[in-house]
Amino acid sequence: MGPISQTYRYIVRSAGVRSGNPTVEGTRIAVHDVIGLLQNGETGETVTANCFPQLTRSQVYECLAWYEDHRGEIDLLVARQMAPASE
Repeated sequence: MGPISQTYRYIVRSAGVRSGNPTVEGTRIAVHDVIGLLQNGETGETVTANCFPQLTRSQVYECLAWYEDHRGEIDLLVARQMAPASE
């Protein structure tokens, strides 16, 4: 059995956009932005209703799928984003 191909319909990496981190295609919203919100108590519905109304629930769920496949990378980005700014 060969390797499993990981393709995502909505998630892309573009040089020069959010430092090349994975984003939702057609936006500047990074996967770690969505995951950080979910980890801090938002739900898929509140993310699309209140935080990022331009996203669909399918895009939020695909951010979750990306997170499951790239947990270490996204956890690091979320931690950096949540860290207090240094003086």
